[in-house]
Amino acid sequence: MLPKLPKLPTGVQTFANIREDGSVYVDKTEYMVNLIDSGNVYFLARPRRFGKSLTCSTFESLFQGKKEFFKGLYAEEFLNRPNFKPSPVIRLDMSGIATAEGFDIFKKSIMNIISFAAERLGIELRKDLLYTDALCYLIEKVFMKYGERVVLLIDEYDCPYTSFFENPEKASTARDILRDFYRQIKISEQYLKFVFITGISKTAKMGIFSTLNNITDISLDEKYSKMCGLTESELYKYFTPYIELVAEKLEISFKDLMEKIKNYYDGFCFDGKHYLYNPFSFLLFLQQKDFLNYWIGTGTSKVLSDYFKTRNLTVEQFRDLPISKDMILSPPAEIEAVSAESFLFQCGYLSLRPGTKSDYSLDYPNTEVLNSMSSLLTQNLVSGKNEYGAHYRNDLTSALYDNNIEDLIDVFNRLLASIPHNDYDGAAKQDIKQKGYKMTAQEWLCRSCLLTFLRGCGVVVSGEVQSSKGRADLVIEYKENYFVIEIKMLPSTAKEALKQIIDNDYAKPYPKAKILGLSIDGEKRQIVEYYEE
Repeated sequence: MLPKLPKLPTGVQTFANIREDGSVYVDKTEYMVNLIDSGNVYFLARPRRFGKSLTCSTFESLFQGKKEFFKGLYAEEFLNRPNFKPSPVIRLDMSGIATAEGFDIFKKSIMNIISFAAERLGIELRKDLLYTDALCYLIEKVFMKYGERVVLLIDEYDCPYTSFFENPEKASTARDILRDFYRQIKISEQYLKFVFITGISKTAKMGIFSTLNNITDISLDEKYSKMCGLTESELYKYFTPYIELVAEKLEISFKDLMEKIKNYYDGFCFDGKHYLYNPFSFLLFLQQKDFLNYWIGTGTSKVLSDYFKTRNLTVEQFRDLPISKDMILSPPAEIEAVSAESFLFQCGYLSLRPGTKSDYSLDYPNTEVLNSMSSLLTQNLVSGKNEYGAHYRNDLTSALYDNNIEDLIDVFNRLLASIPHNDYDGAAKQDIKQKGYKMTAQEWLCRSCLLTFLRGCGVVVSGEVQSSKGRADLVIEYKENYFVIEIKMLPSTAKEALKQIIDNDYAKPYPKAKILGLSIDGEKRQIVEYYEE
């Protein structure tokens, strides 16, 4: 009988619970000890579901001196140092702030979080305290009671503010309230031993970065780029037996499965060099044993869908997008004023890549995020088209499975007819200019929408696939069927498109592939001619 494997900590954000349950814990405590030894006020921005809360929880147990939880971990040595003393810890989770009931409730919610923290530490707050004074009052009282300087951990500091990013007036009010609250950290500096603050973005400079002049932002620091998330070596070290079980269920080799996992869940990068797996998605994959889009389904999908829709954004315009180091390091102070690429990067939907002509480039981190974003945009494109919107996926996959080109063209034309006239021309022209493409805006837009639609339906597809003689517009893989497609705009013909595929050997890597030349009327946005071989 095989030994029982430890539990997977899927969705667990409390360090003590993981250690008490004997669940798998990926040891990140070396980074924490290095931070403590190097300074005392830090900020870390990471996307949601990336381990920020677990990091705060681990810091809490570490400073409290709970040695039993750190046996065998890097931080065990830190707790056994002769000069180590436990410290009182104030931990605030700002994601619990109520934002939907008006700003009076917003302020009361802040006070409730302070009150809960006070109760945990045996401190009684004055009843007349305002939210503008409560934190510094609590910090001072904790210092006086325990005789030790205080550790302050603030998780998701920007969550109450980013809830209003689509409403500038409310965002400004929320920012003012939170600035008054966070300025108390500076006032209490003499009583603080260590401060660690997390959030999704650095854009919401609500008094933290303007008043804490000694804060160290480690968000893009190479030394701490792997502090949250999972490296490939950590997958092998901690999860090999679980991956073997998945490989057995899916009837695939371990090596082939690791390649698929890498393609689907790897690719988050916060320094332009090191790549990470999303821990939430990877753990759910091990649990469910299926390649699904886990991370983006945990929240904000409606907000994100609306964000793309109201700005007429496309998925393809953010692929391999050049970006400067200044934009990454110093985004605008107000999240409602940031560019779309900055917003998507701050939220984790785009990730850093090494630049060519610029400091960095941005792209979707992996297949999970790219397909999820494509699915959201596809929903926007077909919204209001209920007579066939529900059938898009089935019609597409049936046509691909049956190698039925006539039905495939019909589905493509229905999609192209759904694109609001001229709504996306600006995105097309901007992307062509930025990346130097040699194509018309209409060609870019049609190709982009077809790519997005295919990915949104879960089909494996690549655009601009390079061969020894050129680039194929689309290469589709579905089940065991391959399709190599070249797109031309009138007055160019479908025969010319097909000839280009043949002359340049675009289909050579796919011996049994269908090759298909398309000619699209740019004004009508319809495929008016096709040839296949």
